[in-house]
Amino acid sequence: MEKKENNIIEHFDYKDTDRIMANLNPHARIFNRRRTGLSAHGQRDLARAVKRARFMALVSYVSR
Repeated sequence: MEKKENNIIEHFDYKDTDRIMANLNPHARIFNRRRTGLSAHGQRDLARAVKRARFMALVSYVSR
């Protein structure tokens, strides 16, 4: 089994829609930790940024 290289990201900004959209699937759901390669803390930061971006209408809640 190959070891995945973990990209350490200090902060997810809700205004950075390109980075947020890269971690969402086509149905606008957040990828799991295995897919993103983030730590638990990083995954929580990502979820918080996605929720804020959705509330501010920068990212859609559902895309079809």
